[in-house]
Amino acid sequence: MDKDFSASGPLARNAMAYVLAGGRGSRLMELTDRRAKPAVYFGGKSRIIDFALSNALNSGIRRIGVATQYKAHSLIRHLQRGWNFFRPERNESFDILPASQRVSEDHWYEGTADAVYQNIDIIRDYEPKHIVVLAGDHIYKMDYELMLQQHVDQGADVTIGCLEVTREEAKGFGVMHVDDKDLIIDFVEKPPEPPEMPGKPGVCLASMGIYVFDTKFLFDVLERDANLAGSTRDFGKDIIPYIVKHGKAVAHHFSRSCVRSTKESGAYWRDVGTVDAYWEANIDLTDVVPDLDLYEREWPIWTYGEITPPAKFVHDVDGRRGQAISSLVSGGCIVSGASLKRSLLFTGVRINSFSTVENAVILPYVEIARSCRLTNVVVDRGVKIPDGLVVGEDPELDAKRFRRSAKGITLITQPMIDRLDL
Repeated sequence: MDKDFSASGPLARNAMAYVLAGGRGSRLMELTDRRAKPAVYFGGKSRIIDFALSNALNSGIRRIGVATQYKAHSLIRHLQRGWNFFRPERNESFDILPASQRVSEDHWYEGTADAVYQNIDIIRDYEPKHIVVLAGDHIYKMDYELMLQQHVDQGADVTIGCLEVTREEAKGFGVMHVDDKDLIIDFVEKPPEPPEMPGKPGVCLASMGIYVFDTKFLFDVLERDANLAGSTRDFGKDIIPYIVKHGKAVAHHFSRSCVRSTKESGAYWRDVGTVDAYWEANIDLTDVVPDLDLYEREWPIWTYGEITPPAKFVHDVDGRRGQAISSLVSGGCIVSGASLKRSLLFTGVRINSFSTVENAVILPYVEIARSCRLTNVVVDRGVKIPDGLVVGEDPELDAKRFRRSAKGITLITQPMIDRLDL
């Protein structure tokens, strides 16, 4: 993708990415019992947060802060292992910022804006010219440099990344109305009756939770909000509506900076915040030409890479043939006399003889015993599936024993297995 750099170089060089990664992700049910949503596994090797972080790195941003809060140990451990290559001597930094009661001793992060406000002194030490505030829980590829360029060119107080969604989907987003120059003239957070785009019935312009600010302006707005009684300390509910009314808020359309390979036909963005959406986005990767291209080398998704042996498929007799069709199989996996179809295996999964697995998302280090049949499932990390277990054929039985979604996807965790009367 061509970039129009000014004589002083890319704007990303003097920007800081601030990733909000403290979300509970409660709609992912038991998948977030032990980890925050940004730490949930995705795509065979990555975590969800790796997409926002990789976008920042690939865009040229070399100062990154990650604010954590809810059940953060798994996320912090991943960040320490996979994102510890930044070097201060190259003017790079990577800060993990748990809620540490820096501003007050009687509260943690009260909202997304407070998660930035409490760390103003740390940000100020790096002297970034711009702050790119990011949500750490979405799947997409985006060049933030192009958004920074628009922000500067239009002299905005805040530039908000946005995408077009259906009216029903818009109920879960901040929704904006813009003029012909992309100036935001109205903004409402999660409205029950979202306003539609002019000339596009049934379509709304929704915030992606991506904001670009001049650093000084952001500090001033956060300081004002922190001293305002009744504020929820939230960007979508408090900060952005205030700027829309009293400053210059500009929309940046995702289609302008979405990074696409030659094999990707559209602008890909997914909120994998429900079990159904999570399963679907992972299974979509098994398509011959998936909507999201993870094999592109020009915009890699960085992550912590475990040292593992190659995947292995063994046995070749009728009824006991190690094989995988339309599937992604990560390193360290052993498919021993089992059949795998349209499924995704994370690192270190073992599937034993006479078992069949179809339409399945299997997280790391799961072991599936013999003669199992699993269909339309998500299996959490480290689960041991007992001999002969059948899931995906009897909806009523599945719902009694496991977590079954509205669309018929069964989530399996080890405590659920432990409660089975086998």
